[in-house]
Amino acid sequence: MERSQDNTPSSAEAVSYPASGHSSSPPDSERTTTGLYITTYSDNKGHEGQTAGSNANSAASSMIEGKEGHSNNSERGGRGHSEHIDIYDPNRPKLGIRQRLHHFTWAWFTLPMSTGGLSLLIHAQPHQFPGLRQIGLFVYIVNIVIFVLLTAAMLARFFLHQGDFYKSLSHPREGFFFPTYFLSIATLITSTQRYAIPEHDTPLVWAIQTAFWGYVIITLILAVGQYSFVFAKHNFELQTMMPTWILPIFPIMLSGTIASVIAHTQPEISAVPIVVAGMSCQGLGLSVAIMMYAHMVGRLMSAGLPNREHRPGLFMNVGPPAFTALAFIGMANGLPENFDREMDGIVDAHIIRTFALIGAIFLWTLSLWWFFIAFIAVVGSRPKYFHLGWWAMVFPNTGFALATISIANELGNAVVQWISTAMSICLLATYCFVLYSHIRAVIVQDIMYPGRDEDVNDH
Repeated sequence: MERSQDNTPSSAEAVSYPASGHSSSPPDSERTTTGLYITTYSDNKGHEGQTAGSNANSAASSMIEGKEGHSNNSERGGRGHSEHIDIYDPNRPKLGIRQRLHHFTWAWFTLPMSTGGLSLLIHAQPHQFPGLRQIGLFVYIVNIVIFVLLTAAMLARFFLHQGDFYKSLSHPREGFFFPTYFLSIATLITSTQRYAIPEHDTPLVWAIQTAFWGYVIITLILAVGQYSFVFAKHNFELQTMMPTWILPIFPIMLSGTIASVIAHTQPEISAVPIVVAGMSCQGLGLSVAIMMYAHMVGRLMSAGLPNREHRPGLFMNVGPPAFTALAFIGMANGLPENFDREMDGIVDAHIIRTFALIGAIFLWTLSLWWFFIAFIAVVGSRPKYFHLGWWAMVFPNTGFALATISIANELGNAVVQWISTAMSICLLATYCFVLYSHIRAVIVQDIMYPGRDEDVNDH
């Protein structure tokens, strides 16, 4: 694979339809980075039928059906006439909501997981001012609404387009975004603990504990099941390696982050098992991520940086060590004060907290390295078109900022606390920019459009 070219976008797909009465799916050799072909037909009277420009829904249906290999050529009859349409042309055909839902992918859940991360970051700020917690509560409520709406939209996609559920999970690119759904749930659980669970409310404390154990079980099944499926059904080359390969292990890893948030609120008899489970899951997630890092560095060394349109995804590498650093400190602080396994005063809660801080600082520097690698790559060749992968500039860096805050608080260092505040402000600005770009892309149909989403095989 050649090193990425910055002159042309890569997330496009060529779709063409034969004029004869048989159907065929476009071979890989027909895929291009410039656009797609939409075929229009003439009726039996010799008058040209509706074109893509005059009938957007018809064009959308043709494109969608063409991608699935079910052409309606035999039903239309007549001779075909091909028209080349550039999917990056702002005057390209507009699609209806039904056709656009066909391209509503799992990657949309990067929005609620980033919004949930923002609500946690607001709550953790070392420099609070009156009303800040209320702003965080508002963001938390908005995130619940976003999650519910996106879940409803995804269900509508599967209802309107039969077979899309399996295709979305088995797709070599979109399938890797399926775990973002569970990452969104993880942020909802932790945010609920921060904003909605009163202290000493026994029923709700047990409810959040139940949610934690349920989440651990489900995400463990996901981590094993999805990687097993990928190993059996896909055959990737090193040159195609992208940070999204880490995503299936990310949800189980965030079990440690959840444990770090809820452990100190639980009864002593429950807190230790939660911390142990959280540490186990965090260790699993980080270990797999480290193995993936080896492939990522090998890919960067042998094939160069990804195409400019996908470079924001490099920020995903910031997440695993950052969230692990955050979890180390949080879980150590969640241990009961009288915790002493051997009852000899040698390895007690205070010693564990000291080693947790040392480990957190060690991992924080790895996140810092990946942050600058991604930052330089993106600034060196900025993406031109919005992709949902832009949210990688927010969520992993939220963990980086939260880890910085936790380390600063443990060290009691005012300078580092102000640095973490500056990081939070930059992250808020990034969130607003990506959100604006996201909304604009939806309105002008830069996403939820054939060839422009994660349902095309594009690396």
